[in-house]
Amino acid sequence: MNNLSNMIKVAVVGGEGIGPEVTAQSHRVLNWFATKRNVPMILREAQYGLIPYLATGKVLPQDTAEAMDEADAILWGATGGPETTEVPAAARKAGSLLSLRSKYDLYANLRPIVANPALAESAPLKASVLRDVDFVIIRELTGGIYFGEPRGIEKLADGQRRGFNTEQYTTNQIRRVARTAFELARTRKGRVCSVDKANVLETSVLWREEVVALHAAEFSDVELSHLYVDNAAMQIVRAPSQFDVMVTGNIFGDILSDCAAMASGSLGMLPSASLGPVDRFGRRKALYEPVHGSAPDIAGKGIANPLGSILSVAMMLRMTLNRPDDAALLENAVDTALAAGARTADITEPGATELSTREMGDAVLSALEKVAGKEREHA
Repeated sequence: MNNLSNMIKVAVVGGEGIGPEVTAQSHRVLNWFATKRNVPMILREAQYGLIPYLATGKVLPQDTAEAMDEADAILWGATGGPETTEVPAAARKAGSLLSLRSKYDLYANLRPIVANPALAESAPLKASVLRDVDFVIIRELTGGIYFGEPRGIEKLADGQRRGFNTEQYTTNQIRRVARTAFELARTRKGRVCSVDKANVLETSVLWREEVVALHAAEFSDVELSHLYVDNAAMQIVRAPSQFDVMVTGNIFGDILSDCAAMASGSLGMLPSASLGPVDRFGRRKALYEPVHGSAPDIAGKGIANPLGSILSVAMMLRMTLNRPDDAALLENAVDTALAAGARTADITEPGATELSTREMGDAVLSALEKVAGKEREHA
């Protein structure tokens, strides 16, 4: 990578469970854009998890760490599963995704929630509820209860055990992720909904106060509303089309974004981007990954839905590679494939043909050729 400084460097890390399977298809899509659209990038594959641990004693071996350090963008698959019992807890923690988020300061996690009309029959929510759903959840990713100290499990004097974690946020942590939300809203419908639990938690009182202060100082042109997290969960499944940009803390965002998957048809459909701060050259480190986990129950069967990973590539094209037209082309290709009936098991209607992971990749690549051809015809 070092000799190609004019290229955008992408580390492709499949990880564990279904991660390598779905990432293999998004890797094919990246290769298509490099070859057919001359997108200036160099790809470097690297391993993570049980396999490198058995060979090196580390879930995140040195060559993988180097590939990720050098990369402008990381395409990530998944981590975790029963196989991790073979890896000691200390080794797992040393190379965990949480540690990577902290290392690269990936503080803003963007998860777009879009209801595709082609999936109306297989979606768990009514078609009337899913009409016009298009919003983004921005989750603060490097603070809150997942990183707070003190934490641990202790034995009490009466013989009981007590587990404890610390929820905490600072002004700067809140304001920088809120700024990301306000700036994104300015490019969309101009609405931000901040989610907290300010009626109970002091951290949420501070969260709301800082969001309100930033809004008044810099973003009064954006409409700001607030919801408690329990109400937000209900509203996401009751009337998700009301939202434009939703911003919230780490644990609330973790839960709400999985809940919001029901507004997109399946957890396997959701992409995400985790963004670091902008450096003096105007670049920012980014990690792109599907929202789903490692799904060990179906790993190796070739039936996982790769669209969350493929749509994460679309986010990469837009946010890191600065190729919005190519991002739109890929999103159009996914829509085209779905409209033509391409379905993996998680999004299939009764009686419909189920595609394998690779066959869904084939369908998207075929659709890319089709929509790119139409684009050339109209050029």
